[in-house]
Amino acid sequence: MPVYVGIDVHRKRSQVAVVDDEGSVRVNRNVPNGVAAVLAVIGDLPIGAPVAFEAAYGWGWLEQLLEDYGFEPHLVHPLRCKAIASARLKNDKVDAATLAQLLRADLLPEAWIAPMQVRQQRALLRHRCQLVRLRTLLRNRVHAVLADLGCDRPGSYFTAPGRAWLQELDLPDASQWVVDDLLGIMDALKEPIDALDRQLLATARGDPRVAALTRLPGVGTLTALMIVAEVGDVTRFPSARKLAAWAGLTPTVRGSDLTVRHGHISKQGSDWLRWILYEAAQTAKRSPEFAAAYQAIAHRRGKKIATTAIARRLLARAYHVLRAVQDRPDHREPR
Repeated sequence: MPVYVGIDVHRKRSQVAVVDDEGSVRVNRNVPNGVAAVLAVIGDLPIGAPVAFEAAYGWGWLEQLLEDYGFEPHLVHPLRCKAIASARLKNDKVDAATLAQLLRADLLPEAWIAPMQVRQQRALLRHRCQLVRLRTLLRNRVHAVLADLGCDRPGSYFTAPGRAWLQELDLPDASQWVVDDLLGIMDALKEPIDALDRQLLATARGDPRVAALTRLPGVGTLTALMIVAEVGDVTRFPSARKLAAWAGLTPTVRGSDLTVRHGHISKQGSDWLRWILYEAAQTAKRSPEFAAAYQAIAHRRGKKIATTAIARRLLARAYHVLRAVQDRPDHREPR
């Protein structure tokens, strides 16, 4: 008899429910996270049994476990699982059983499970971005300390002439201590950031998708890598509009009868993809391809909305570029 498994994943423990083909709950047990504990509940089930779990914090280990032991993983889109979100009685046992029942009824709102290679590439790119953001935070702190003392110079503080200027300043002891610590941490960040840059640029050289995307205005090599990693398999989106909606760059719509209201963008999907497109749009909006559209929208709706519109158009262009590369007869996914 076919069985269906629902797992409500948490940081340290998970609730595992097993439902048979008639909808009866055979097992509903709370177990600590780990291979042995989970297999103690589902290890005797038939090979290929479907297992549903939400895209919660730290789900990667569970997906890998299910793949390794021959189960069929189904990643649930948490925002679309209304049967759980709107339930009057809501606890881990109910949530796990509901996931299994939705899977049995083929009503599960699924999300795409990115391959391990894509997830690893995302991890490297996001790690680099976080290190650069940390360095920017430290630089801003140096500016704040010096501004409080009335110190300033026209150029950067962190070039060779800027560092020499910083060394010549006669600062109070506490302020000098803070500036020295901040500069020391910034210097320590340089080595891992440079190593990541070398690794990512080496990866980009063998990827035709990156080369194609860098022809778009405002898109450099690292931006192209981020778009490729966050989008993943572009063929899962039937149109550029679907990709823009997945990235959270399309406006929300609330309609009833003859009344339709358009709101702000949904901001769902990948925060990283949306962020990198905003960064690229800051340059792209000044290019000949987008400048006229940007000015027209900015005049009517304001600069922020206009920049968002350019980010959405840039993503649409990126979609068609990626599809064109994907459809080439000689295209191979880089390893």
